[in-house]
Amino acid sequence: MLEEAPPLLDVADLTVLRNGRPILDKISFSLGRGEIMSVIGPNGGGKTTLLRVILGLLSPDNGTARLAPGTSIGYVPQKLALDNSMPLTSRRFLSLGMKSARGRVETTAERAGITHLLDQQLTGLSGGETQRVLLARAIMKQPDFLVLDEPTQGMDVAAQSELFRLIGTIREETGAAVIMVSHDLHLVMRGTDRVLCLNGHVCCTGHPTEVERNPSFRALFGRLDEAAVVPYRHDHDHTHDHEHGPHCGHHH
Repeated sequence: MLEEAPPLLDVADLTVLRNGRPILDKISFSLGRGEIMSVIGPNGGGKTTLLRVILGLLSPDNGTARLAPGTSIGYVPQKLALDNSMPLTSRRFLSLGMKSARGRVETTAERAGITHLLDQQLTGLSGGETQRVLLARAIMKQPDFLVLDEPTQGMDVAAQSELFRLIGTIREETGAAVIMVSHDLHLVMRGTDRVLCLNGHVCCTGHPTEVERNPSFRALFGRLDEAAVVPYRHDHDHTHDHEHGPHCGHHH
């Protein structure tokens, strides 16, 4: 049998309206098993809306987002709303609502590099640590598909790179597909198989190196370039921005 495996996620002509105006306009793409895709774009471009449709939290006005039958999803939200007065250790959080979680907590914590955080209170963790615990929670069920909404928010560069590395490792070990919304252009361009650039519609999509050469990407991120990319670089790189103009200043 040489036919290609059906995609894990197939999005076709997806349209979502708010007050009669499209937030998402005829979005189409598919995601294969084990593929990492980053969704980038300006605020208000529809990134979180797209995730909500994929997760089944929002019904589209038109078009479809179909997951392969039996697909299990692990979801990492942007923020975890916790009641500070409620004592909850990372260990307890990981096993909430899980039957037979005992042995799994240890292995998952090890995989996510959070063993040292297991007995700490969630409310006392840093942003980066919390995200790793959330990621560990998302992979507890060994999902086929990981959905991450801005997983690196509030992290410093080292923590961001570490999280991207971790996501790559999880994909290698479990074969899970990953879709993540991100603002971190610099990291996205290094840590992903495919980029989907979203601004109400699909501006461009493809391998990061193709997308970087795309005029619509440059038009969109040329302006955002300074804000989006510079903070993640070492000082001696700054001069390159001006030489390369709208290339996003990446040099390999």
